[in-house]
Amino acid sequence: MPVEKLRMVVLASLMAGLMAVGAYIHVPIGPVPIVLTNLFVLLAGLFLGSRWGIASAGLYLFVGAIGMPVFYGGKGGLAHIFGPTGGYLFGFVLCAWIAGFISERIRHRLGGEILAVIIGSLIIYGLGVPWLKMFTKMSWSKALMVGMIPFLIGDAIKACVVVVLARSVRPILKRQLTNE
Repeated sequence: MPVEKLRMVVLASLMAGLMAVGAYIHVPIGPVPIVLTNLFVLLAGLFLGSRWGIASAGLYLFVGAIGMPVFYGGKGGLAHIFGPTGGYLFGFVLCAWIAGFISERIRHRLGGEILAVIIGSLIIYGLGVPWLKMFTKMSWSKALMVGMIPFLIGDAIKACVVVVLARSVRPILKRQLTNE
């Protein structure tokens, strides 16, 4: 395996591990908890790009699917993936890919990275809220009140942190990756 590819595998695995750590930092407020996982999902997309970002989020989902306790509250397994928060988990994978794709295309410009985290966050909600509605048989208004509205301010703060971290850490990471 070429050194560059090995480095990317290690970074994707590290980001998947950080996603798991983010799930342990949670506030249970109903069927959908407040977690830091989405912060690391967005970072994976911005740091690693679309290909390795989706690999990282996919690895996180796979590890959880086989039963490792990487989801919020130390949970894992297929029952959790196909539970009320499953749409958010699948949204993480698509979010990492889209955020990475946008970031790559705009060559890491500030406005584009802001757009990437906004669209990535909307994707998580776009998959999570309808899934929550179908799984729990809630009305649309209730699903939005339980699965999106309480998270908007916190997710906006997380998105700002992601952009700042990406812009400050990416040059350091790039230097480290290019040094042999």
